[in-house]
Amino acid sequence: MHSRVFKLLTSQSSLQPLSFEMAIKAAEKAPAKKAAPPKSAESKKKKKIAKAETYKVYIYKVLKQVHPDTGISSKAMGIMNSFINDIFDKMATEAARLALYNKKPTVTSREIQTAIRLILPGELAKHAVSEGTKAVTKFTAV
Repeated sequence: MHSRVFKLLTSQSSLQPLSFEMAIKAAEKAPAKKAAPPKSAESKKKKKIAKAETYKVYIYKVLKQVHPDTGISSKAMGIMNSFINDIFDKMATEAARLALYNKKPTVTSREIQTAIRLILPGELAKHAVSEGTKAVTKFTAV
């Protein structure tokens, strides 16, 4: 009750300052805060643990397209996943830098293409650009 009285006395109201007696009456009239009812075991929801996003499924699908009879160990899969994350990170960073150099607010397919040409060497860059162009064309056609 004392804290409510103190708050009412020290509050900056634009109407008129409260006297001590008025503050006590206002504090007595104020409803008390009700305690929340205890939650039952059924109403408590478990927090879902966010699964780490990986490219493992897609790596496996590509492996089976290229070499249907070949498998991959979990360690090698982890290395491939790290490799893809690293390449995507480099690509995004370089594309953002190119957009910044050209004073453009948007990263377009042109910046991505140029970033790929800068990151990947020679023939690998040409293949990546052609596959990327094919994928974008297929996506926009639908």
